[in-house]
Amino acid sequence: MSARRKPRRGFLRWVWRLLVLALLWLLGVAAYIIWVGQRDDAVPADAIIVLGAAAYDAKPSPVFEERIRHGIDLYKRGLAPTLIFTGGYGGKGARFSESQVARRYALRQGVPDKAIMIESLSRNTHENLRQASQVMQQHNLHKAIVVSDPLHMARALRISKDIGIQAVGSPTPTSRFRTFATRWRFLLQEVYFFHRDRLPR
Repeated sequence: MSARRKPRRGFLRWVWRLLVLALLWLLGVAAYIIWVGQRDDAVPADAIIVLGAAAYDAKPSPVFEERIRHGIDLYKRGLAPTLIFTGGYGGKGARFSESQVARRYALRQGVPDKAIMIESLSRNTHENLRQASQVMQQHNLHKAIVVSDPLHMARALRISKDIGIQAVGSPTPTSRFRTFATRWRFLLQEVYFFHRDRLPR
């Protein structure tokens, strides 16, 4: 009886160790995402890329408005001469793309039209940055400041690097993801994407 239990106990110890290691790894990834989101590395660049988020007709969602406002602030501080707003049409029948909503908002805040570029084809973070990269290439722009929410910044910078954008991050100083529940869900989502993005496509 005892001879049978020994292999089983050994197996369970290995399972337990693997579970502990997996948990430590996930906690490490989460800590890295939080750490990157707390860093503002904004330096003079060629453009400021503002990642898209939901818009309600001609009005940006609270999350998107925070991103737009931060991008405009960086522009007015003289860190880059160009704003690139990203984001396509969020839903069927939408009158304006996310980037068009952002452009209208920036114009009302005194940003000159010549300083604004948009793309209206993207529907997610990967596409936001791929389309922004094409805009940069078309206008001979090389270095960008990427603007998004703090917990989104690690993924945005990783994608930027993968597609060849020379980028630094500047997370929004405030976020509409304020409650513990919303921040926890956002963090779990980013931990998931951290691993999913590494799977072969």
